[in-house]
Amino acid sequence: MSIIATIMNSSTGQPIQRMTFGRMPKPWASFNLETGELVSADRVHVGKPAPGKFVAPVEVWVTPKS
Repeated sequence: MSIIATIMNSSTGQPIQRMTFGRMPKPWASFNLETGELVSADRVHVGKPAPGKFVAPVEVWVTPKS
């Protein structure tokens, strides 16, 4: 089961993009954004699923250089 996460900018609090991971990303994971920039996860936040749903929202917070 793949995980669909929203990549969030730690400095602005704005979403950058959506990304699919094969498994739950670790807080020290490094990956490339759509722009090609290599970023490292600052933290991973798993929210509560909506009532009647089974999918929990996942946010990966990163600090991009640009």
